[in-house]
Amino acid sequence: MDGFQALLDGFATALTLQNLMWCLVGTTLGTLIGILPGIGPAMTIALLLPVTARLDPTGAFIMFAGLYYGAMYGSSTTSILLNTPGESGSIITAVEGNQMARQGRGAAALATAAIGSFIAGTIGTVLLTFLAPVFVKLALRFGPAEYFGLMIFAFTAASALLGTSLLKGITSLILGLAVGLVGMDSLTSQPRLSFGVMGLLDGIDVVIVAVGLFAVGEALHIASRKDLREAEVLAVRGSLFMSATEWARSWKPWLRGTALGFPFGVLPAGGTEIPTFLSYFMEKKLAKNPEEFGKGAIEGVAGPEAANNAAVAGVLVPLLTLGLPTSATAAILLVAFQQYGLQPGPQLFTNSGPLVWGLIASLYIGNVMLLVLNLPLVGLWVRLLAIPAPLLYGGIIVFSSLGVYGLNHSVTDLIILFAIGIVGFLMRRYGFPIAPVIIGLILGPMAEEQFRRAMMISQGDASVFFTHPISLFFLVLAVMILALPWIMRRFGAGASLGESAS
Repeated sequence: MDGFQALLDGFATALTLQNLMWCLVGTTLGTLIGILPGIGPAMTIALLLPVTARLDPTGAFIMFAGLYYGAMYGSSTTSILLNTPGESGSIITAVEGNQMARQGRGAAALATAAIGSFIAGTIGTVLLTFLAPVFVKLALRFGPAEYFGLMIFAFTAASALLGTSLLKGITSLILGLAVGLVGMDSLTSQPRLSFGVMGLLDGIDVVIVAVGLFAVGEALHIASRKDLREAEVLAVRGSLFMSATEWARSWKPWLRGTALGFPFGVLPAGGTEIPTFLSYFMEKKLAKNPEEFGKGAIEGVAGPEAANNAAVAGVLVPLLTLGLPTSATAAILLVAFQQYGLQPGPQLFTNSGPLVWGLIASLYIGNVMLLVLNLPLVGLWVRLLAIPAPLLYGGIIVFSSLGVYGLNHSVTDLIILFAIGIVGFLMRRYGFPIAPVIIGLILGPMAEEQFRRAMMISQGDASVFFTHPISLFFLVLAVMILALPWIMRRFGAGASLGESAS
């Protein structure tokens, strides 16, 4: 009952004229960002961090959440009409969605994507509403040892599950940890990795790193890709209303996709890619006419799009209750919380209850706004794809530079921004994942602090991490994740030898 009352109070906060305006701004901007290939919500929120530093925190986070949801909605448009996913979670949507568009059924594909996103987003937000208090009660049992174990688990999960290889993931994580160590040691006040540069004694601002990696790095990477500049945009033809047959074929995939997507969003590094692919293959297995897959099966659009948006709601559960980011965008949102002097976790619900519940309530409102924006205005959104790439990405670099310079009016910050942007470009070029860098940068100093606290409480006895059950549980999970590739190779080799012997 307390949670329901808190949600009602949240609606009272979210339904103020000012916060409704921020919700509309976020959902509209998010849809726009989702449609433009390669930009994404993480990059956009990173770009907006310097600009929104002086805004009211509640309004800013309502806008960020609307932007996050909107980007997931809008990314289906480019997948279907351009065969170029605006977000990684819409990669699988392009398989069937673009085939439907080529057959003149693009409107139906866009409709099932939008309605499925609305249903999944709403159900996911309901689950967030009721699961958040449960996670808060669990988090209150965490001490320094438990938080350290949780962060080690997050490090290994991010390294192993994000990117193409464990080695590249760990390399990205170490880079993030190294950047997080720059500055003065919090206990001894000794400079670390500052190399005698006075501007580095206070450390490298997380906002600068986020903008450099996600905005400058991505802009340089996309500007170097000729394929995006030559992609063919298919016209939207026909009514935006779905036929009775299309409704009948879509509603079950919507629900199954939601059931798959939400748990993966909650898991560290679960992301949107895995549940969308699983949803696609599940629908293909359950379909009455599996031969239609690859030729424009509407189930192959409905299920993955629902999984994509349900995962987004799942991401907010560990972020708000444990302070644990499970995706790149969640990591940038954590930076935003820290920018306002807020630390996500169980105390956030106590100390900043109106903000948290106003944010959750705004997700219900934002879902309705997104449905209105995505169905009737598809033709308008498609015209955004005609923006010349040099103007778009050149503008992003200029906006990034102005935003970062406005933080401290420092030329050193600009030099760091472009140095990190070049690193981000090279990481994308050679297939190194970006998210582990941000996760290592944010959680690294926190893990160090919790480790020191645990050692001080136990008077230097390192066994404290193994005698506490929750800490031990997360450490065992971390070891299992690191050992998984070796186990798979070992058993895979054994299986192949057995087959060759037979």
